[in-house]
Amino acid sequence: MPNANEDKPRELSQAQRRAVSELLRVSPAADDLARRFEEAGHSLALVGGSVRDALLGRLGNDLDFTTDARPEQVLRLVRPWADAVWEVGIAFGTVGCQKRAVVEGEEVTFEIEITTYRSEAYDRTSRKPEVSYGDSIEDDLVRRDFTVNAMAVALPQKTFIDPYGGLEDLSAQVLRTPGTPEASFSDDPLRMMRAARFAAQLDFDVAPEVVVAMTAMAERITIVSAERVRDELNKLLLSTHPRKGLTLLVDTGLAAHVLPELPELRLESDEHHRHKDVYEHSLTVLEQAIDLEENGPDLTLRLAALLHDIGKPRTRRFEKDGRVSFHHHEVVGAKMVKKRMTALKYANELVKDVSRLVELHLRFHGYGTGEWTDSAVRRYVRDAGPQLSRLHKLTRSDCTTRNKRKAAALSRAYDGLEERIAQLQEQEELDAIRPDLDGNQIMQLLGVGPGPVIGKAYAFLLDQRLENGPMSEEAAAAALKEWWAGQS
Repeated sequence: MPNANEDKPRELSQAQRRAVSELLRVSPAADDLARRFEEAGHSLALVGGSVRDALLGRLGNDLDFTTDARPEQVLRLVRPWADAVWEVGIAFGTVGCQKRAVVEGEEVTFEIEITTYRSEAYDRTSRKPEVSYGDSIEDDLVRRDFTVNAMAVALPQKTFIDPYGGLEDLSAQVLRTPGTPEASFSDDPLRMMRAARFAAQLDFDVAPEVVVAMTAMAERITIVSAERVRDELNKLLLSTHPRKGLTLLVDTGLAAHVLPELPELRLESDEHHRHKDVYEHSLTVLEQAIDLEENGPDLTLRLAALLHDIGKPRTRRFEKDGRVSFHHHEVVGAKMVKKRMTALKYANELVKDVSRLVELHLRFHGYGTGEWTDSAVRRYVRDAGPQLSRLHKLTRSDCTTRNKRKAAALSRAYDGLEERIAQLQEQEELDAIRPDLDGNQIMQLLGVGPGPVIGKAYAFLLDQRLENGPMSEEAAAAALKEWWAGQS
């Protein structure tokens, strides 16, 4: 892979060899597309994260390209070639398309984005970047967020372009901006969150001057839309090292603007004085929850683990015996989670699931040392609903005591609960607990029509079902009639 900047020394030859291998793998699609642009008099280059990932040996089937062709020209070039084309990002100079190609004897589908050389900036009152197009790939690269994302490979020649030293920074595992960080973050404040996200994803360090600028400009993030902030936060949370990114957000003051409940935990000692503070405890719970994931990153679980104790600052009380209590912090925390996630424009279903987990995360500890009645088990399963598996993981993760004997006892107690759930599950349909009589049967037995009383009767029968387990229709009818007699 020839280098367009031969005057600059390049190390990382092993990474370049990996990149050549990765680029050869995607060549059936990339080279074919590049030749179309070349024949039309335009340039095309693989760019940004695609080049970075190729150098790291982890290039996937999502490919990012940049070109001097304007979006309308790009559309004319890709429409006859691609299997599907979309224009969702065309206002920002990006055309998306999908292309199937045969790679090493197998058909592969490539997801492709092609963006016109551009520059973008915010003004002090705008929540959306202003886009202007350029004619130089070097000018396009300097507007990129970090040097490791400001490298390109011109196609089809496969010429490596790295005007801002991204290769050295990739080798040093450091995040640095192509220009000054102040100018970069002023143009797009979301790049400050992207610094934290890439630190978490790649396990890279952030250059000191970048951290200084993030700290000084943290308030600037408030100009960015909630949706863009949320998306970056999600990518950070779903990364391999979320603690690293979250710590950076808190230390620079960015979290105070996007997730203020997190830094507020820093000053709160937990009630057992086992941890440095609730903030550190929450990060540890997040990491322990990640260790329990079974089918890849779980955003619902990770959000619940991170936010499970955010109600503690508002419920802290200093008791007469010198201890600190946080009574009902799970209830307060669930409401706070709902409010914060709603402000960040999360989907209603996700808000509901996370807040429910936060509300229930202490339920296990309310049953003493594990003497669970069948009724208590049924109510636990009923209240958790489809979040039961996540509640298991969250509850186990919430044990961060250094007392090995106590941790082992808690683990055994929860093992016992899960065994009890499994035993009852074999006997009863715990996942779909409902009264033994339906609404029509209730109305027929009571001789009344639809109305509030039917809801009360249904709730009574449900409570009976939870308390006593499955009942015969005759027994349920008798219990209902007895209840009804007491209502008059």
